[in-house]
Amino acid sequence: MNTPAATFTAEDRSALIDTVRRFATQAIAPHVPTWEEAGELPRSLHREAADIGLLGLGYPEHLGGTPAPWSARNAMSRTLARHGGSGGVMASLFTHNIGLPPVIAHGTPELQQEVIPPVLRGEKIAALGITEPGGGSDVAALRTTARLEDDHYVIDGEKVFITSGMRCDWITLAVRTDPNAKGANGISMIVVPCDTPGISRSALQKMGWHSSDTAHLRFDGVRVPARYRLGAEGAGFRMIMGNFNGERLAMSAMALGFAEACYDEALAWARQRNTFGAPLIERQVIRHKLMDMQMRIQSTQAWLDAAGERADAGDQGADWVAHVCLLKNHATQAMQFCADTAVQILGAMGYMRGTVSERVYREVKVMMIGGGAEEIMKELAARQWGL
Repeated sequence: MNTPAATFTAEDRSALIDTVRRFATQAIAPHVPTWEEAGELPRSLHREAADIGLLGLGYPEHLGGTPAPWSARNAMSRTLARHGGSGGVMASLFTHNIGLPPVIAHGTPELQQEVIPPVLRGEKIAALGITEPGGGSDVAALRTTARLEDDHYVIDGEKVFITSGMRCDWITLAVRTDPNAKGANGISMIVVPCDTPGISRSALQKMGWHSSDTAHLRFDGVRVPARYRLGAEGAGFRMIMGNFNGERLAMSAMALGFAEACYDEALAWARQRNTFGAPLIERQVIRHKLMDMQMRIQSTQAWLDAAGERADAGDQGADWVAHVCLLKNHATQAMQFCADTAVQILGAMGYMRGTVSERVYREVKVMMIGGGAEEIMKELAARQWGL
């Protein structure tokens, strides 16, 4: 598929959804328990996803991608979540979607050609390194430093909770290039090859996303050519803030898909599970629970579609940013409600490993925290609206 974003038709979108559904049900869903036990994805899955164009969706053609509007990218995320049923898989398979956008926006053409095409072919893995121990959402407080020595930066510091951190080949790293600057000033972005001497990695154990490797990274005198810096020195904070908007929109689409996955499983269970001589679906209380799930699913879908349409139209000002922040909260709360309700409908079976609802129930909290916690999203939205 090589359709420009401006001419991406309804037929293209339908074909994309069909392709993604087949991939999710055949190449992902049956293998999730095995990957959760392993604690990571096989690299072969990246190549499989690349072969059908999923890794390159939304990227320029000259870098090996397929231009596509947000409506198509959101449809892909939503469908993969609904039919693949694993946030861990999606987090690891698509970490390049948070690691590469700054390279697209601010990297030199030479750097883009070096980094991006192998990632979109599924040969390399790209990640993003922002969060630090004790830092969390306070990006302006980061302490990892990069000092310029001749034509290299020397990096020292730590990053934590890094998705794909154990397997990544490239990491787009937030560093402080001016140690005397305060707050958001003096922060830069540098793309770091992960086989550079001085980088060490430790795997972290989590409540959910078991199939996604997450790491604590340490940088001890890591020397990186200065040409790997993105944009101007000291311009990193604005890059980071802009990158979050796309991440939050994508997470909203994922959350919607996971809410639908829980609804699908709860409905199927209610139809086949008999209690006291009748299927659960004949109980009014169960039907009402399902409708409560649908209310949240439908409202999230409408809001997501509206936000995607505004992004595709180039309307990404302060009001749009506020909506995306609150949409992420609404979508992840819908996911949380649907996961909890589905587990309740499934009863003891919902507590067992192997059900989609149990997995989503474990994964919902990271969706509510990652990309900006609920409290941060509310505060940021309020500021966008001048409150």
